[in-house]
Amino acid sequence: MSNTLNWKDLVLPHILNLQAYSSARDEFSGDAKVFLDANENPFDKEQNNWNRYPDPLQKDIKVQLSEIKGVSKDKIFLGNGSDEAIDLLFRIFCKTGDSNVITCPPTYGMYKVSASIHNVENIEVALTGEFQLDVTGILEAANEQSKMLFICSPNNPTGNSLRKDDIQNLLENFNGIVIIDEAYIDFSAQKSWIHQLENYPNLVVLQTLSKAWGLASARLGMAFANEELIKILNKVKPPYNISGPSQELVSKSLKNKNAFDKQVKAILAERDNLNQKLQDIPGVKKVYHTDANFILVKINDAKSIYQNLIEQGIVVRDRSNVKLCDDCLRITVGTENENRELFMALTKIEQN
Repeated sequence: MSNTLNWKDLVLPHILNLQAYSSARDEFSGDAKVFLDANENPFDKEQNNWNRYPDPLQKDIKVQLSEIKGVSKDKIFLGNGSDEAIDLLFRIFCKTGDSNVITCPPTYGMYKVSASIHNVENIEVALTGEFQLDVTGILEAANEQSKMLFICSPNNPTGNSLRKDDIQNLLENFNGIVIIDEAYIDFSAQKSWIHQLENYPNLVVLQTLSKAWGLASARLGMAFANEELIKILNKVKPPYNISGPSQELVSKSLKNKNAFDKQVKAILAERDNLNQKLQDIPGVKKVYHTDANFILVKINDAKSIYQNLIEQGIVVRDRSNVKLCDDCLRITVGTENENRELFMALTKIEQN
């Protein structure tokens, strides 16, 4: 790779030298039957250990994910949703008034929100008309203050995967941290970038259990990166960022890979079916290709259609105000019955 960047040079000095908080559970390892170290309530009313602090580093879950993802557990960070990892990356690499990040709209909105929260300039380089990266535009917009580049693939709200060669070009030529958000990768035939971590020290890959794994309420996001950066993320995070009940639920779900595979297969089948049916609706101008569990649809008078669906008890997402998404609705793939209700409602609207 041509990028000679030392990613550690991008870390804010006070973060690099930070002495992390040491919790009671950090200092203890091994087996014990009496815990008098963390000032916890000793009464376990439900016999589920919820009176005890959870594992601050979620070691058991990381072992499970390591086997599923084929990545060393030492390269995995777990956060309260992917949003926590995004927030921590801003804290680690960006300084107010002296840093900027680059995003590529239309894309996931939290990148821009996080930049605003941290008072960091957000440089927008829009996707092309084909919803692909403008590599030349990104590299021309980048400067010495550009610390991070956010890439969402498959992208939200467009649903398409971004070209591998374009991403590789940016990994090798953008002099900052490249974050690839793969929240929808389980619905895509595209290979994950987590297997390229050895080749790109400046690469961070985000994934989540909220989508394909059906654990949105558990709020567990994953960041994959080189081992040294994972250690820094663990220094900056709150001591117990993943609750005990969430860890228990996630661990149980990860043991049932067959159920995961079955649900993904069902969603993909319904996605194909919904895609075909939407094209039969007279007002639909275009159904965009998708590698996610949702479909972006360009339709006549999207705002009116959205409101009409609401009145019929069906909620989709109006993306009309998003760059390059004029008159577009984003429709999540539901169950067979839910998709049927949507189709019937759209047909009814068109007939009136």
